[in-house]
Amino acid sequence: MNKTNEKGMSLIVKTITRLTVGIMLLYGIYIISHGHLTPGGGFAGGVIIALSFVNLMLAYGKEVTLKKLPKGVASFFEGMGAILFLGIALLGFTGGYFFFNFIAKGEPFRLFSAGIIPLFNIAISLKVGAGLFAIFISLVLLKIEAEKK
Repeated sequence: MNKTNEKGMSLIVKTITRLTVGIMLLYGIYIISHGHLTPGGGFAGGVIIALSFVNLMLAYGKEVTLKKLPKGVASFFEGMGAILFLGIALLGFTGGYFFFNFIAKGEPFRLFSAGIIPLFNIAISLKVGAGLFAIFISLVLLKIEAEKK
């Protein structure tokens, strides 16, 4: 039974979304952590993570999603991604160069084999994921304001 005052889509869509959002988040984390070994990385993983929250917003409505990830939190993570990226690049000056790899390289084709590249993937995923979700929130709120007029 779908109540008329309930926000979001039907029970079937909400159930499928509840089952798939965790898988989408896990897949995004996988793409980020293995980006230096396989196609993918911070940008693709960040987009997948942002789309999992967009999926929540489409299925449950903006109120439920903004409780899980408020606008301020998305803005904080976007800024944190930029600061983390720049901070890692500046730490390269300890070796004498901007973006210098200051972490020892491991064995080729292993998860911890790329020096600072996985750290950059994490920073980029924070920036892209939070930024894309913030853009979607802005579009949703802009549409709501336009409908009020």
